[in-house]
Amino acid sequence: MSVDIPREAAAAPEAVPPSLSYLQLFGRFLKFGFLAWGGPVAQIAMLRRELVDEERWISSERFNKLLAVMQVLPGPEAHELCVHLGMRAKGRIGGVLAGLGFMLPGFLLMFVLSWLYFQIDITNSVLGAAFLGVQVAVIALIVRAVHRIGEHILLDRSLWAIAIVCALAAFGGVDFWITLPAAGLVYALLVLNQRALALLVALGAIAVAVAMASGSAPPTKNLEAVRQGDASLLLIFASGLKAGLLTFGGAYTAIPFVRNDAVGRGWMTDGQFLDGLALSGVLPAPLIIFATFVGYVAGGPAGAVAMTVGVFLPAFAFSLIFYDRLESVMDNKKLHAFLDGVAAGVVGLIAATTLDLARVTAGRVPSLGVGVAIFAASLAFLYAWKNKLNVVVVLVAAGLAGWLLFQSPG
Repeated sequence: MSVDIPREAAAAPEAVPPSLSYLQLFGRFLKFGFLAWGGPVAQIAMLRRELVDEERWISSERFNKLLAVMQVLPGPEAHELCVHLGMRAKGRIGGVLAGLGFMLPGFLLMFVLSWLYFQIDITNSVLGAAFLGVQVAVIALIVRAVHRIGEHILLDRSLWAIAIVCALAAFGGVDFWITLPAAGLVYALLVLNQRALALLVALGAIAVAVAMASGSAPPTKNLEAVRQGDASLLLIFASGLKAGLLTFGGAYTAIPFVRNDAVGRGWMTDGQFLDGLALSGVLPAPLIIFATFVGYVAGGPAGAVAMTVGVFLPAFAFSLIFYDRLESVMDNKKLHAFLDGVAAGVVGLIAATTLDLARVTAGRVPSLGVGVAIFAASLAFLYAWKNKLNVVVVLVAAGLAGWLLFQSPG
C-alpha cells in the first residue's frame, strides 16, 4: 500500500543556477542591464523575480541575507548582487561577466550622451532653459533620496546626532576623512557602551579639524586641472575609486565625494554636475553611472573610462575576493556598528551638499519663484507617485517647464 507524501512535506531541492555558457551568462545579465529602469529598488525586484522566484538561482532566504550584506557594504547593491550571482553560476569569470553585462548598457548610453552634450551649444539655445528646469528637479530628487536613505540608516538618536554633526562639519569645511572614521568609531563605541571612549574620539576629531583649519593655507581652486577636459587620468580614477568605496545606502551617497573632486578641482561646474545627475536618472542603469559623465567632462573619453572603472571596481572586488566571507559580515556586530556610523555621517554630507547645490542653482535660475515652484511640484510628485518611472517623468516635465518659463523674451 503506497502512501502519498504531501508536496509541502517533501524536501525542497537546493536552489542552484542553471547550466549556462559564459556567453549565455553575459547575455542574461546584459538583458537585465537594458531593463534596469527605476533605480535600485526596481532593479533588485527584477533580479528577485526572475532569478529567485522563477529560475531559483538562489533561495529566497539566502537572497535576503545576501541583500542585507550588500546594503551594509559600499557600492550599488543591484550591481553587487549581479556579480555575486554570476560568480555563483560560473565562478569568478562568471562574476565579472555578470557585472559587466549589467553595467554595460548604462555606460554606453551615458558615454554617447556625454559626447552629445558637448556637440550641442546648450547654454545659448532653448536647451539651456530646459536644463535649468531639470537641474531644479534634480535637487528635488536628491532631497527625496536623502529622506529615503535616512529612514533606513538614522534609526536612533545617536545616528541622528552623528548625521547632524557631520553636516555642520561639512559646512565648516572639515574633510570627510576626519568626520567619517570618527563617526564610525563613535557609534561603534556607543553600541559597546563605551561612552567615555566615544567622547574622547569625538574630541580628538574636533581637535584635528581645528588644527588643520588653523594651519592650512587658503584653498587654491583648479589646482590639479589645468583646464576642463584635461585632468589627470590617475586623479580621475582615484576620485571614482573613492566614491565607489564610500557609497553607502545607494548611489546618491557618492554625490558629495564626486562633487568635491569634480567641482572643487575645476573639472566642471555645478550646473554640469547637476546635468550629469539628470542624464543618469533617465537611463536604464545604476544612478552612479553619472560618474561616467563626470569623467568625460574632466578627461574626455579616457576620463569617462577611468572614472567608471574606479567607481565600479569595489563593487566587483567585494564579491570576487570575499565571496565565501560576505555573509559573515552580518554576524560581526562591531563592524556593523562602525559601518552604520559611517553611513549616518554620509547622510549628513549629502544633506549639506544638497543645500549647497540648491544655493548655487537658486542663483542661476532667471526666476527664483518659478524655480521654487518647479522644485515643490517635482518633490510632491516623487512622494505621491511611487513608480519606477517617476524619476524620468519628473525630469522630462521639469525640462519642459524650464523650456517654457526660463527662456529670455525675444
